[in-house]
Amino acid sequence: MKISRVALYRQLAPETRLQLGLSVTNRTICVLILLASLTAILETEPTLRALSPHLFPILETVFVVLFIGEYLLRLYAIGEEPRYRGVRGRIRYIFSFWALVDLIAILPYFLGFMAQDNAFLVRLFRLLRMLRLARLGRFSQAWSALADALKTRCHELLLSVGVAGLLLLFSSSCLYVVEAAAQPDAFGSVPRALWWSIATLTTVGYGDVTPITAIGKFFAGLTAVAGIGIIAMPTGILAAAFSDAFQKKRVYSGDE
Repeated sequence: MKISRVALYRQLAPETRLQLGLSVTNRTICVLILLASLTAILETEPTLRALSPHLFPILETVFVVLFIGEYLLRLYAIGEEPRYRGVRGRIRYIFSFWALVDLIAILPYFLGFMAQDNAFLVRLFRLLRMLRLARLGRFSQAWSALADALKTRCHELLLSVGVAGLLLLFSSSCLYVVEAAAQPDAFGSVPRALWWSIATLTTVGYGDVTPITAIGKFFAGLTAVAGIGIIAMPTGILAAAFSDAFQKKRVYSGDE
């Protein structure tokens, strides 16, 4: 049965759906993305690879063939959108964001053949295959909501980043002054003390580097308390932005 390009486009482009939810085709693609990503994750376990050395390469080949077919179908169907018609339009689409993300699902397979003797590159290309999960973003409104949230609260977020940077610099400078003599390896310079400031302000607290002087511990306590506010500031900004973005989408869709 021959499927028209219009019908194919509506199957592949979530924004053109007349009904709620994803089409059968896009649901299948989502399942394939999840299975391919799970396969890439399991392949990193040596014991599983040892049980069946040929299983993972075969599965990867199958997924790549399916993703190449999907990519070509999207390239064909995208001609229904006026700005992507013709040869120039197709080229413009190839360099669009989601088309580049689609390529990430395919290219690591072919690049892997050039890196079989390099363990680091092999691990890197396996990691890139896991990034196929990012393709799920085209099927969700959460990505557009995220973009809207970042755009509307850009100034507030930049301000919080600036405050965090100043606090990192101030705390590392203070610890350099009071701890450099006692711990030159860890606090002998501001850049060295910066690692401690990052671990403390982000509330991670690895504990590999700690102040030992009384005044150093005092500044460390102030830094740790300030870190709570530094983390809460962008979190609150993003939470409010997400709430506003989803509220606008509900209003525009007629839910309210």
